[in-house]
This record gives sequence, structure tokens and C-alpha cells, in this order.
Amino acid sequence: MRVEILRYTAFASEPGGGNPAGVVLDATDLSDAEMLAIARDVAYPETAFVVGQTPAGPRVRYFSPGAEVPFCGHATIATAVVLAERDGLGKRVFTTAAGDVALDATALPDGTVQVAMTSVEPRSRAVDPGLLDRLFALLGLTAADVAEGFGVRESFAGNWHPIVVLADEELFHQFRFAPAPLAELMLEAGWTGTVTVLHGTAPLEYEARNLFPVGRITEDPATGSAAAATGAYLREVGAVTAGDRVVIRQGRHVGRPSVLLVDVPAVGGITVTGGATPV
Repeated sequence: MRVEILRYTAFASEPGGGNPAGVVLDATDLSDAEMLAIARDVAYPETAFVVGQTPAGPRVRYFSPGAEVPFCGHATIATAVVLAERDGLGKRVFTTAAGDVALDATALPDGTVQVAMTSVEPRSRAVDPGLLDRLFALLGLTAADVAEGFGVRESFAGNWHPIVVLADEELFHQFRFAPAPLAELMLEAGWTGTVTVLHGTAPLEYEARNLFPVGRITEDPATGSAAAATGAYLREVGAVTAGDRVVIRQGRHVGRPSVLLVDVPAVGGITVTGGATPV
């Protein structure tokens, strides 16, 4: 069976930036094994598969080269851009394993498509102290490295992400880690997203490193689910007020600069905005 595989990059801040995703618009007849094999062949962090339709929009599943994941933000943006280009702008709801995700595709003045993605209802929880100690040890960090007022928490807006905000800029750029032990810890802890490490660069602006060895890459260039989880986390710790827009810059450490715009309402899902272009 012939399968059309599209390749788009999402959230790029400049040519060559962003996070690439595969998109398969008609995966209704594909088995789980076939979707995983396609994701491995595409070899991007994730590939999105449209496996059906509801009255509000598509049902979508996501596979990394290693396994199915509940949700992927950048592949959702890429899929929404493709659908807008082919079927028209407007609002759609993606049904995913993590829940319903609302998308609103609009056109910018230059004609390119921009998509606002509103996450499922976020959740937050404390990190188990033993897991946190192991995470710090694997990243070469200590509790004293965490920025004041930004306690480490796990945040969910489609996937679970531990979020660490570092006070020191040099440490943020220079810390190293071994992928295999970190992947083992993430699987044990149920961190299906990335390990999100942030450094505040200005009011309402952060640089992010999203560690993703469970997806068979060291660092993710742009992570929509982590951006949404970060918005929820910042609301939880009181670092934003209702209506704030947070700018997250990511991907510099892997040579794929990206920017994600995060709007934080008083309650409910977090909205992450960006675009995507063909690879």
C-alpha cells in the first residue's frame, strides 16, 4: 500500500530552524507496527498519523522512532498547517490519546499559516524526591542551582514534563548528560515528554533545552507540549498573570533555532502558537 508521507518543520525562527515532523493524512488502514515502522524510516522526533475523523476534526496518533507517544505539539502544528493549506483555514479539534486539542489556523499578512493550539486541561504535581535526586545527579546539578521561586515540578499539558528553571546562564548552556541513563529514568518516572530545563532571559522570556533521549534524540529543537506544560507551570508557581504571553526560544544547542509563543489564561488550557513549512 502506497502511503503519502509529508515532511514539515514547525516553530522555526529562521531558515534551517524548527522541529521536523512527519505527517500522514490517511493512516486509517495502517497497523500500529506499520505506523511505528514509518516513524522509524522518517527518523524525525515524531510523525503524526490521521487515523480517522470526528465531526470536529481528525483523530491523530503520534509515533517517535521508538514508540507511540500520547501527544506531540510540533507534529500537531505541522498537521494543522497541512490541513489548513489543503482544506482551508479555521478551527478544528484534534482527538488524541491525551484528550481533545483545539486548533485555530489563520493566515498572516504574507499568506503563511499560523496555528494557535490550545492544550488539554493542565495538571501539576510534585516530583518524587528520590527521582529528583537522581535527575539532578544525571544532569550534574544540585538543588542550589534552581532559580529562586521556581521549585521543580512535573507539569502536564498532553505529556508529563519535569521542569527545572536554572538561575545561572552559563550552567544552563554548559550542563551535559548521558542519554541512556536519563532515558531509563524517564521511562521509570513516566515522563513521556521531555525533561524541560529553562533559563529566564528577560521578563516573560525563557530559553529552553528539552532533553528527549527516550525519543532517540538528545535534545528536541522545539517542543509544543513542553511549551504548554511550561505555561501551566509558570501559572502554578505565580510567575505569570492571566493574559501574559511568554516567549520560549529553543533549539540553539542543536543548531535549529525555534520560537514558541505561549499564552496563559487565568484557567484552562494553555495556547501555543507557531507555524510550519515543508522540509
